[in-house]
Amino acid sequence: MTSSGQPTSSSPRSVSPEDVSAPVEHEDALAEIAEPTLPEDRHDPYAAFRSPNYRLFAAGFFISSTGLQMLGLAVGWEMYERTDDPLMLGWIGVARALPVLALALPAGHLIDTFDRRKVLALTQVAFAIMIGALAIASHLKAPVWITYLLLTLSGCARVFNGPSRATLLPLIVPPSDFHNATTWNSGVFQLSAVGGPILAGYMLAHWGKAWPVYAVTAAACLAFAFLAMRLRPRESPRNTQPWSWASITAGTSHLWREKTILAAIALDLFAVLLGGATALLPIFARDILKADPSVLGYLRAAPFVGAFLMALYLAHRPPFRRAGPALLWSVAAFGAAMIVFGLSTSLWLSLAALLVSGAVDNISVVIRHVLVQVRTPEHLRGRVSSVNSVFIESSNELGAFESGVVARLFGPVVSVVSGGIGTLLVVAGVAKAIPAIRKLGRIDEPPGGV
Repeated sequence: MTSSGQPTSSSPRSVSPEDVSAPVEHEDALAEIAEPTLPEDRHDPYAAFRSPNYRLFAAGFFISSTGLQMLGLAVGWEMYERTDDPLMLGWIGVARALPVLALALPAGHLIDTFDRRKVLALTQVAFAIMIGALAIASHLKAPVWITYLLLTLSGCARVFNGPSRATLLPLIVPPSDFHNATTWNSGVFQLSAVGGPILAGYMLAHWGKAWPVYAVTAAACLAFAFLAMRLRPRESPRNTQPWSWASITAGTSHLWREKTILAAIALDLFAVLLGGATALLPIFARDILKADPSVLGYLRAAPFVGAFLMALYLAHRPPFRRAGPALLWSVAAFGAAMIVFGLSTSLWLSLAALLVSGAVDNISVVIRHVLVQVRTPEHLRGRVSSVNSVFIESSNELGAFESGVVARLFGPVVSVVSGGIGTLLVVAGVAKAIPAIRKLGRIDEPPGGV
């Protein structure tokens, strides 16, 4: 599940208690994914793009995200080429996750206190500086530890990137268009995640060096910084509490009270921690499928092709009326797709499994992002989004480390297949432990219409 991706990524009419809590059967949940439940003439699929603010935001996000997806592929390729060690791919994830784990809570407090537009722009500038330094280190063939150090420093910028972007989005579109904007934003990310790896794969195949990819990424981040400063968000309440433990952890306290958000985040955390295969794609491309870096780009892009197609579908249909069951079934389908990918020795079957995994993952991404923003008070959104980013970033990056360790001990196939099985067990466990998620209905508005 992604998130690069990243994404991250990131309201409203009254809802009756019956809509939120009525139990549904799993057949209804599957039908809900397949069939719109409201007349099409009540839904504008392009509402978000009618806002000049959102068009600027989407353009900047697409450019920066494309660069960062190129970076992710190039770093993995370079480290595996230089070390020939699967565990070194896992250490990339650790280097990027540690700053998120250490700094997320204070970062959320800062995002709630200051201008989120400026925080986002400064984040992109910091990315550009660190990745520019990475290009120089790669060009000079600096020791491997320098790459990990620069990745860790860029991770400090990542702490602010996803939460500031996610909390800015509700302020640049009308509240009634937020669900649509979230869906399109997911699509923008998926499109960048398709183009970025393919472009990086061809650059690596052509030049055989990673530093040009890093240089392009640095320029892309600067472009988003420029566009972010041209946004005109609505005024919103900011946090006025002084720095204190209670203020810093207010987002965690809100998540503990809001069990549906907690369940959605837990699903993403454990499913990606166990079921992700992204970190091992260089091994599958080179050693199992006997392919070159350009095919690695296609493998990296395949989940995002599926996710982008799903985003197009979701944007053209009304919001889910039974979001909880749809979320559970989408994560279960992700686990099943990972099992198929792990067992495959065919390029086309592998691509198909990755495509399906991305498509079903995007259902959970949209549901989770809308749920987090709509069911969180404005003055807490930065802190809640930062806690969410801990789950997203740590699951992706620590999941990469877990995959690398298991691959080193038992091989990449065992790593991916066991992770897919673990994902299915996680879905069953969360559904049993937090019954509210099975009963979750409409999410495009806060409970009680507040």
